[in-house]
Amino acid sequence: MSKTLHHGLEILELLTDHPHGLSVTEVADGVGVHRTVAHRLIRTLEAHRLCRKDGFKRVTLGAGLVTLAEPVEQDLRTLARPVLEELADAVQATVHLVVRENTAEVRALMVVEPRSAKVHVAFRPGQVDPIDRGSAGLAILASLPAVEGEREEVTVARGRGYAVTEGEVIPSVLGVSAAVPGRRGDALASVGVSVFEIPDEAALGSAVVAAARRLGGLLAFGP
Repeated sequence: MSKTLHHGLEILELLTDHPHGLSVTEVADGVGVHRTVAHRLIRTLEAHRLCRKDGFKRVTLGAGLVTLAEPVEQDLRTLARPVLEELADAVQATVHLVVRENTAEVRALMVVEPRSAKVHVAFRPGQVDPIDRGSAGLAILASLPAVEGEREEVTVARGRGYAVTEGEVIPSVLGVSAAVPGRRGDALASVGVSVFEIPDEAALGSAVVAAARRLGGLLAFGP
């Protein structure tokens, strides 16, 4: 294993947990290398646009990561579309695929509207929300080990397999989401529905969980 490459990747992982940036010294301490080594690694990552320094010389993730991630997200969208379309038509509601941006935020990667519903919730993909607000983020948090001070809704979601919230992202809209199973047991995405009312929460939750598991299987083994 390349030690230099390993440290470079560790820096990127470290910056993912610190969206507001770190000083070079903090990066060096976080990775466990000398400040001179950290500076050299950061310069290399900067050259590839994988990180950058702001006006206060704090190091943050760079825009080059978006370019690297795009093919992965495209594959995710390709695999997810038929699963989301089937769920949207089955429950007659707007369905969304939400991905974890960092430790604090989630982003709506895909939004699929039902093809025959008379009324449904509408919003555009790309919307970014706090990970601890709304069923999509809470479902992802519920896939992780319990932490002190977590919301009760996360604890409940961990027990039943899906999260339910009301009016936390869009006023008067309820969300039901389930985490897409990851290979390591955690989750980087969730599948959910946005509705104005829930006549049968158990049935809707079961449908969402089934769709999330189906997508997880496709991601693990291919279509």
